[in-house]
Amino acid sequence: VQLVESGGGLVQPGGSLTLHCARSGDMYRYSRMGWYRQAPGKQRELVATVTEGGVSDYGDSMKGRFTISRAKGKDTVTLQMNNLSPEDTATYYCNYNVPAGGNFWGQGTQVTVSS
Repeated sequence: VQLVESGGGLVQPGGSLTLHCARSGDMYRYSRMGWYRQAPGKQRELVATVTEGGVSDYGDSMKGRFTISRAKGKDTVTLQMNNLSPEDTATYYCNYNVPAGGNFWGQGTQVTVSS
């Protein structure tokens, strides 16, 4: 499994960014796919994930600001992030989790929110 991420960058407070992740290689049924993030000195935390059936889950501070979507029948996810603040600055990692126990990570993409 390979996960290719794109869309990170620098944005001003209050701005928006969109992250994309696409899986290639082995494919599994009943997967959950999404994003986690890690800021310097902090633990990795949930941003948002979505199942094949479209059931999503969000970290508490992301609710109402971030939206995750998954292309039907495809292992690609898009994370729309709005009203960003400096506290959202982190490295964002794409994740692909399968019931058989596989847990795969992308290399990470940097999101920096600063004026």
